[in-house]
Amino acid sequence: MSAETESKTENIEVRQAGQREDADAISVAPNWKLVWWRFRKHRLALVAGVLLFFIILIAGFPGFFSTQDPSQSDTTGSFMPPQGIHIWDDGPAFFAYAANGARNPRTLRMEWQLDESQKVPLRLFGRGYEWKVLGLFTTDIHLIGLVNPDEDKPIHLLGTDRLGRDQWSRLMYGTQVSLSVGLLAVFISTVLGIFLGGISGYFGGLADMVIQRVVELLQSIPPIPIWLALSAALPRTWSVTTSYLAITGILALLTWTTLAREVRGRFLALREEDFVVAAKLAGCRQLRIVFRHMVPTMNSHIIAAVTLAIPVMIINETFLSFLGLGLRPPAISWGVLLQEAQNLQSVALAPWLLLPGVAVIITVLVLNVLGDGLRDAADPYH
Repeated sequence: MSAETESKTENIEVRQAGQREDADAISVAPNWKLVWWRFRKHRLALVAGVLLFFIILIAGFPGFFSTQDPSQSDTTGSFMPPQGIHIWDDGPAFFAYAANGARNPRTLRMEWQLDESQKVPLRLFGRGYEWKVLGLFTTDIHLIGLVNPDEDKPIHLLGTDRLGRDQWSRLMYGTQVSLSVGLLAVFISTVLGIFLGGISGYFGGLADMVIQRVVELLQSIPPIPIWLALSAALPRTWSVTTSYLAITGILALLTWTTLAREVRGRFLALREEDFVVAAKLAGCRQLRIVFRHMVPTMNSHIIAAVTLAIPVMIINETFLSFLGLGLRPPAISWGVLLQEAQNLQSVALAPWLLLPGVAVIITVLVLNVLGDGLRDAADPYH
């Protein structure tokens, strides 16, 4: 036997041994590990997961990523164009060009131009306005700050709106509000769907009939008109926090029915399984059987369903706020920010006001791709 043949034989044996080891590892691996092994093969979903991590980071610490107080207005700086960051100027640098404006004597409108002869030096982890970290303690550290905050004028990375408020900082805080509305609404609807769907599928009888009639009633109502009606009924005198909770509740109470139907169908099949019968014979309480033994069999599916439901909630909140029926100023959300771009005049003067729409598109795409990856990996035995 030649050396080349011996080498090929050894390689085949090594591969076969590796395959046997992989098969042994798969046969003893827990379900969550099988889901992870399958999920990480979905490269696009992994990228979406990394992007979602950064979006959640911004939502958790918007004050750190912002550069100015999002509520601070300056009418002399309305519709100021974006001042981009530059990192090269005959060598490594970190600065932005200053913006100079003059009022047009005919239109009385401020006209802005970036002055490349005036450079505003920037620094990472600079100091600025004070903000609270998770509502616990106060700090003035920001990701991007001025080197000379007492001498230089503030910069506007994404320009300003008609009241001279910094669009970048408002976008950061809008990320927190819009994402939290989606997460909270999905959490409430998921709890309702699992609880009511589980009771309906496990107990059956009168409880099943009542819950399913409620589900059918809610699903027969056109969602957009009922959202508009309920949102329009909210008193305009309510505070920002009250309106936030009311909008979240409206979105949650009208979206739990789909998951409830899915849980019910699954439970109808599971309640006759051997492990459920064994739990009954062991004397387990019925609610423990439902939530300790039956619900965990749907964990992967629930995670995928939740991930795909969050972008729908974000779009619904943005849609209602854009129409003026959701969150209202002084609240800051993506929909509230897009209200500034409702008329053609504002878009013509300041097209950067449409950038919150880009944030919505990116977040929805990221969540949908991640949800697709989780849904594909939810059944590792398929």
